[in-house]
Amino acid sequence: MKLSVTKFFLFIALFFCFSCGSYKNVPYFQDLDHVKNSEEAINNFAPLKIQTNDLIGIHVTSLNPEAAMVFNSGQGNSGNEASANNQVYGYRVDANGEIKLPLISSMKVAGMTTDQVAQQLTNDLLPYLKKPIVNVRLLNFKISVMGDVLKPDSYAVQNEHINIYEALSLAGDLNITAKRKTVFLIREQNGKRQYFPIDLTKKEVFNQPYYYLQNNDILYVEPDKSKYSNVDRGYRNTSLLLSGLSAIAIVVSALLIQNR
Repeated sequence: MKLSVTKFFLFIALFFCFSCGSYKNVPYFQDLDHVKNSEEAINNFAPLKIQTNDLIGIHVTSLNPEAAMVFNSGQGNSGNEASANNQVYGYRVDANGEIKLPLISSMKVAGMTTDQVAQQLTNDLLPYLKKPIVNVRLLNFKISVMGDVLKPDSYAVQNEHINIYEALSLAGDLNITAKRKTVFLIREQNGKRQYFPIDLTKKEVFNQPYYYLQNNDILYVEPDKSKYSNVDRGYRNTSLLLSGLSAIAIVVSALLIQNR
């Protein structure tokens, strides 16, 4: 009997040891030097490129503001769409990668950055406006974070610059039950859908070409088995409780019938 008790406590101790061992998969950047300072050059940043179906906000000012107003009001241009949260109007990029503008008609913008579009548009407007100043930005830039995070959702990005960890921070970070080594980035670009597996425990993520997110990127965080186990246990407990209540109700009903 004494030996059995000893084995029991040994089993409990081993159980807790193995249970606590999973913590090694929780921290990010496990291969970073935790003692010395370190640095590395940023070589993987790429400016956001405009794609078909994007909504571009264009605001033009010049020394003759009346002439520039046509770009900002959208009058006479059926391709313009008003942005609910912004005073500028959006020009939808069509299937040919073009937007239609007053005075200069169609303009190819797909594959260009917003700075490049602003520079080209400034040059094209010189014959019509005095010292034009053009501001261009992407109005529909958003990313989605789904899976085992605190706040899965789609998030609008205002500054056209966001990386993987910033996106996860917007979503409230990963839950403790999330798999840090099994995160997927899903990207649709140039008619292709790409899937990038990400290991958040490795610092090499910083240097990957997908580290900086593009418009409509999706981050999916996979939950580990304990997430399902907790949910499944809850369903089972609820089912057992309901079954027990049903059995009690049947017994009570039978007793009431007998006492009549």
